[in-house]
Amino acid sequence: MSKFPRITYSSINQDVICEDLTGTILDCSISNQIPHIHECGGHGMCTTCRIRILDGHGNINPRTFKEKEIARSRKWDPSIRLACQCHIQGNVTIQRLVWTSSEINKLQLETVPEGNPEERAVAILFCDIRGFTKLTTEHSSFDVAHILNRFYTVLGEPILLNNGIIYQYVGDEVIGIFGVSGGLRDKNCRDALRAALGMQYAVERLNRIELVDFDVRLRMGIGINFGRAYIGHLGHPKHKQFAVVGDPINTASRIQGLNKKLGTSILISQSVLAGFATDTVEFGKDVSVTLDGHDHETTVYEVIGFKGVDVQLELQRSLDYLLENEDEFADRFYSKVFEIAPEARSLFKKNMLAQGRLLTHMLGGIVYSMSRPEYLNMGLKLLGESHVKYGVTEEHYPVVLKALLDTIAETLGDMYSGKLMKAWEDALTLITSEMKKYAAAVSD
Repeated sequence: MSKFPRITYSSINQDVICEDLTGTILDCSISNQIPHIHECGGHGMCTTCRIRILDGHGNINPRTFKEKEIARSRKWDPSIRLACQCHIQGNVTIQRLVWTSSEINKLQLETVPEGNPEERAVAILFCDIRGFTKLTTEHSSFDVAHILNRFYTVLGEPILLNNGIIYQYVGDEVIGIFGVSGGLRDKNCRDALRAALGMQYAVERLNRIELVDFDVRLRMGIGINFGRAYIGHLGHPKHKQFAVVGDPINTASRIQGLNKKLGTSILISQSVLAGFATDTVEFGKDVSVTLDGHDHETTVYEVIGFKGVDVQLELQRSLDYLLENEDEFADRFYSKVFEIAPEARSLFKKNMLAQGRLLTHMLGGIVYSMSRPEYLNMGLKLLGESHVKYGVTEEHYPVVLKALLDTIAETLGDMYSGKLMKAWEDALTLITSEMKKYAAAVSD
């Protein structure tokens, strides 16, 4: 019988022994190759490592000051804790509460007030399916539901990747909100624009690969506006839900509606245009119109795309494709690592399948957290420091970088392009150099 306490992860039915009593539950997850989201790197700055204590409450230290502040503001019950703040003295059973990076955006809703709404500056994106009526009349209800689910999935992902929340699905419309929990105007507007361009890529792929057998080609129109709207949980006292109220959201909807008339795909308002450097974006038409309900003219601008390479957009549009088969990607990567540096095999003494899933979890998490740069560096700091414990040295980083880039290039297949690979190379070079810097600080 082990003299060290045991952590039971209820949802995956796995037990691990916590041999380092100075470490946290999060540290134990990481050392045992259990994917456990921790955007801020385990510093108690975010809430993504949150867990529910199912058994063994008395074997965990009381809430830290950071935890008390967060629990009070977010109205947590006593069973919810931050794994990065929890030290155990005996056996515990826990449940991780945030499983994927895409779930992180939902946490913004915890900052939304109950009752009286609060005015916040947000970017609003309306996306509408074109040809939906024809779709419903020519296909069975089952097929329509299948196509809509795929549409909602592939178009929702770019919203989540860019720190937005999916506000509503209304028939053939998807609505995204950016800046619910704050943020600067230029970031919120650029995030919304990047999401719109990501949606274009997603629909092109959907039409080309998944909808060919249905003889359907989906098109879409997107309208983006920025302004101060009222945000809150509104409704009957026993059934309140998140709501955004005000002219900015109505204006976004009407801008979206102009796409059909103008023959465009993405239109933005003047208020969005003011949110970023115009020399970084390629524009098409600009038209002055009087929108319904307004007594003044509004100028809308057609967006064609970013000038140059937007690294985040390139990574985002290829991530789902790269990780379509996560185990295969990881197996290919580690084969390349061991081929380049056979001595590195000695660093991997545990389950390689679990190690591979940790790799793809980490890669996806990094791409998601690029839209939250305040947490990205803290996460890379923890990665760099933890890799020192595993025996990773400075000489291993070029090996990892080359193996990752070669694996990505092979996995992309027909999707491969010089621009896309340059984006991955730039991003991964920066990421590995940051990790190496933090690792060197620990070694010194």
